[in-house]
Amino acid sequence: MAPTAGIESENPYEETAEVPGDAARVARRAHSRSYLMCPPTYFDVVYAINDWMRPEEPVDRDRAMSQWSALADTYRRLGHEVLTIDPVEGLPDMVFVTDSGLVVDGVALGARYRSAERRAEAEHVFRWFSDNGLIRPTLPRYVNEGEGDFLVVGDVILAGTGFRSDPRSHAEAAAHLGRTVITLNLVNPRYYHLNTALGVLDDSTIAYLPAAFSPDSRALLEQMYPDAVIAAETDTDWLGLNLVSDGANVVLPVQASHLADQLSARGYEPVPVDYSEFLKSGGGIKCSTLELRGFRGLRIAEDQG
Repeated sequence: MAPTAGIESENPYEETAEVPGDAARVARRAHSRSYLMCPPTYFDVVYAINDWMRPEEPVDRDRAMSQWSALADTYRRLGHEVLTIDPVEGLPDMVFVTDSGLVVDGVALGARYRSAERRAEAEHVFRWFSDNGLIRPTLPRYVNEGEGDFLVVGDVILAGTGFRSDPRSHAEAAAHLGRTVITLNLVNPRYYHLNTALGVLDDSTIAYLPAAFSPDSRALLEQMYPDAVIAAETDTDWLGLNLVSDGANVVLPVQASHLADQLSARGYEPVPVDYSEFLKSGGGIKCSTLELRGFRGLRIAEDQG
């Protein structure tokens, strides 16, 4: 594997790469992040609430724990902070913690799940928000599945609807977080959350699968992000867009090799990991990674206060 790009807060430098057909070099800069994760101690598939889930297919929990630990170690190796929330017995999907909230500038918005099977997860994550000093933690009135359907791109939040989050939750999120929220309609049940059909690469760049969106949403994405990376279904079949990027290093499934090549050509550094055991539940890398934007700054301010 090629060396990963340096984290700005620790050893800042710019990594450049040639873009085929373009004489200019593209510079990417990594930024240190704080992530909340939940160990898959009780991970299992005991119900079916998306098209990926097959309760009759057994889960290898040891393999799941090994893959999850490797993902957490990858983040730490890249210079990121990994915090954990305790898993809860009887909540097999709690490992997919990103669906349980959204944090922007230290302000926390909890989640409200559509399916009864996952509703208790939101309560535990909301309690973690409250206990760890996040600003104005609030539970939404409408169904809102956190970073499953809400993705931050610079100063804008892209918000999915169609299968899970209620479109009324978009205005609610905008009011609480003070950001513009753009609604996108999902049309393919295989891509039930926005983060299965769209990945954020940096503050102005995304990758997405056009076929997952309604015609009006595709047109909007084309207008907003004309330089987006267009993914192929050979990669999204492995949840290749369920990725995590720090602006330079992109952690994605090892099986999404074509997408990795596309990212490399744009100057990003692909960081492949095997997270395939979680596909049995329709979950991936981003599903297991809730970004705590502004969290580190809150603690610095508290220490200085």
